[in-house]
Amino acid sequence: MAVTIAVTRERRDGETRTALTPDMVRKLTGMGVTVVVETGTGLGSSIPDTAYAEAGATVARDLKTALTGADILMKVRGPTASEISALRPGTVVVALLDAWRDKDTVQALSGAGVTSFAMEFVPRISRAQVMDALSSQANLAGYRAVIEAAAAYGRGFPMMMTAAGTVAAAKVFIMGAGVAGLQAIATARRLGAVVTATDVRPAAKEQVESLGAKFVAVEDEEFKAAETAGGYAKAMSDEYQAKQAALTASHIVKQDVVITTALIPGRPAPRLVTAAHVSSMKPGSVIVDLAVDNGGNVEGIKAGELATTANGVTLVGWTNMPGRIASDASSLYARNLVAFVALMLKDGILAVDLDDEILKAAAVTHGGAIVHEGVKG
Repeated sequence: MAVTIAVTRERRDGETRTALTPDMVRKLTGMGVTVVVETGTGLGSSIPDTAYAEAGATVARDLKTALTGADILMKVRGPTASEISALRPGTVVVALLDAWRDKDTVQALSGAGVTSFAMEFVPRISRAQVMDALSSQANLAGYRAVIEAAAAYGRGFPMMMTAAGTVAAAKVFIMGAGVAGLQAIATARRLGAVVTATDVRPAAKEQVESLGAKFVAVEDEEFKAAETAGGYAKAMSDEYQAKQAALTASHIVKQDVVITTALIPGRPAPRLVTAAHVSSMKPGSVIVDLAVDNGGNVEGIKAGELATTANGVTLVGWTNMPGRIASDASSLYARNLVAFVALMLKDGILAVDLDDEILKAAAVTHGGAIVHEGVKG
């Protein structure tokens, strides 16, 4: 009997992306999979129901119908209580679960006997590159952050020489040179800005400079060892943070735009920009915080809001930045998701092998228990 994959509307506030696009429906049906899509699933990404139907999916009239008989539920963000209650024990759920923070959803999935996988836990190994949803979404977030900054900034980004005079190039400072930060650097450079960037990982220096930006950091012995085996930034000592803060303070006062992107897996976002930093910046300056969903890198910024401080600095706290470019974000995420789900499809049969290193790393719940060591407790 064919495996049935269901995709339902995203029910979390502000989520415009979808977990499956018509081209990926065609890929799944070509693998012998039955695809059921709840009506309205793709509207936030400008995908009508007819596009899914033409690609070979069945369009279900409501949630209950979509989930009846589903073997796998594919989502962007974690399912809601109404979705979990409609799942049979043993159903597989694959999504960006935000498992470190959303303990209630994890507990509900475990209690329902659902096998769940968090796309944010896909390991950074060569075999899993095509499944790396964090990177695909961060790329778009970095790009969109610069576009949002340019929209909020009351001046041009490139230097422009005219008969009436010269417009100076914007000075843009990117804090955090991971996937999002590097894309922000590249985008700001393409728009003609003078770009500087900082990161606590020594490998980032060469990457930043290869994109034409200047690297700014305290490069001491701690800095040289500030990277995990998985390529993530380590938490730094108070002494290092104080030195870096002093350097940041002297640099940020000269900037027109600051974009922060720093995240540490499993922990709140580190505070990089203080209220004092913000108050030192020129009127008309802009700060965009890509870590606002996880507590924020910028003191005083509020999730989901755009505000102007007393000294005229615009704080951009938009959440879900990839969702502001939903069509492309959905396309990339769907490819990540289908590549991941394909690991569980063997000759048209659902076969979840938790000894597979990718599935094992991403598994959160299975058999009525929480199985991910980093999420337990």
